[in-house]
Amino acid sequence: MEKKIAVLAGDGIGPEVVAQGIKALDAVGARFGHKFTYCNADVGAIAIDRWGDPLPESTLISCVESDAILFGAIGDPKYDNDPNAKVRPEQGLLRLRKSLGLFCNIRPVITHPNLLHLSPLRPENIEGVDLVIYRELTSGIYFGEKHLSDDKMYAFDKCEYHVVEIERIAHLAFKAAQNRKKKVTLVDKANVLETSRLWRRTVTKVAKNYPDIELDFMFVDNAAMQMIICPKQFDVILTNNMFGDIISDESSVLTGSLGMLPSSSIGEKTSLFEPIHGSYPQAAGKDIANPIGTIFSVALMLENFELHEEARTVRNAVRFCLTKGIGTPDINPNIKYTCSQMGDIISAWIEDERLNQARISESVSTII
Repeated sequence: MEKKIAVLAGDGIGPEVVAQGIKALDAVGARFGHKFTYCNADVGAIAIDRWGDPLPESTLISCVESDAILFGAIGDPKYDNDPNAKVRPEQGLLRLRKSLGLFCNIRPVITHPNLLHLSPLRPENIEGVDLVIYRELTSGIYFGEKHLSDDKMYAFDKCEYHVVEIERIAHLAFKAAQNRKKKVTLVDKANVLETSRLWRRTVTKVAKNYPDIELDFMFVDNAAMQMIICPKQFDVILTNNMFGDIISDESSVLTGSLGMLPSSSIGEKTSLFEPIHGSYPQAAGKDIANPIGTIFSVALMLENFELHEEARTVRNAVRFCLTKGIGTPDINPNIKYTCSQMGDIISAWIEDERLNQARISESVSTII
């Protein structure tokens, strides 16, 4: 199989973690006989600095012409800390989602036995958590009309949804549940918001097409609490753009590190894969960032290509490292490695797991 990947490394630690994701892809290619070619393009703060635009037209063209997009992170303090900035890195990401029709963000959250102690939550409450969040990504309050009065004393952000926007992501959520624990939880605020009532009516109607799936409802404030006190009750969480943004970031506390979680954004023509963490500018250039979220995102990309054995191999390589206590400083491992070393270890395991499993077990990796 041959695939062209648009690589949008972005800002901060983005280039460092994306480089490890590419190592994993190249290792998959070497082992399974696939060919991945890469097209690098600017996005975010670095694109503003170079082109005056957080999403240059050349970057968008590269994405449209590719089979998938590997995305790093965007953001820089000189824009993040300036409320008067007219152009911001986030504008590029929002425009990218809208331009490519990346309407469905999928964030799996799985706890790992060796990392339970890193979470501030009780280990018995998070052991065995395996849930996935389906977040609508191209509509809602983030894309609605915005207004600030001339005297800056009044502002509004408009939230609106169409039935078709809700239906298309609801179908994906229900189909995912059919291959999981057969439960969908719609997170909304239907006691207050008209858009949430539209979501609830629409999702209830869609559910009739999936009689084998249990559908329940939860207000977002309660869902935020339940995510902390009993996350094991969830299977597939379906929700709108803003609620999904909040709930999915909250879910990172379950795994002990933001660096552990991957995501995919499914579109009409192509799809984007990225870790959920931000640009973490304080760590940029120090080679200490955790690349596992990016490498797990590569596994999601491979599944999107229907390369399921390859995706399992990537995940097994990461799990082997975690089982052996190997990791970057943020997960407080027994054996600390840098971001680039983790990429080397994981890619070596992918290429020849039998050879490198023995060597890594002895802490004598061929590439360290």
